[in-house]
Amino acid sequence: MKILIIGANGQIGTRLVKQLKESEHTPVAMVRKKDQVDQFENEGIETVLADLEEDIGHAFKNVDGVVFSAGSGAHTPKSQTKVIDEQGGIKAIDAALDAGVNRFIMVSALMANRDPDAWPDSMQHYYEAKSKADDYLRSTDLNYTILMPGRLTNDEGNRKVELSEKISDLEGRSITRDDVASVIVELIDSENTYHKSLDLLQGDEPVREAVAKIS
Repeated sequence: MKILIIGANGQIGTRLVKQLKESEHTPVAMVRKKDQVDQFENEGIETVLADLEEDIGHAFKNVDGVVFSAGSGAHTPKSQTKVIDEQGGIKAIDAALDAGVNRFIMVSALMANRDPDAWPDSMQHYYEAKSKADDYLRSTDLNYTILMPGRLTNDEGNRKVELSEKISDLEGRSITRDDVASVIVELIDSENTYHKSLDLLQGDEPVREAVAKIS
């Protein structure tokens, strides 16, 4: 499958593009700056220039699936979080629907589908933006999976995770960006994960087995 990666220049996106290039799938890196196009094309990766704050419909031509991994950073203004994480996510969903691209994987955040009273005050705007985009995706008939990783680290991945519709034991746990990318690669063809929202943390189960057991 040819997979459009929205946020390909981000910390998860760059790892995902690399892993997809080494898989049976073909990544298409969506970036918003010309120098980023050159960066990916120099590595032999198909690239499309598009900005979530403008029209992105052209990016969805001739692709079979979409991964939305764009997101605001820790120092992003609250207003921009709404633009990227909420409005950008919804725009990408609409573009997929318009283009007839039926497979959509949303990289969200652990806790975004839980009681807002549990959200830290400093992160309320972030979780609200993620939650609204996720809810919009759930309202569509796309074959979606919403992946909800916990605290992200740059440690080297070990391809051992816990993946579930609800993980109860959250204290002190995290997930590497490497392993988030590995899970996404495995999710692409996994019809058992359609219409699911899945929590993701480091665990003891190999990625392939963790994805396969979702029902």
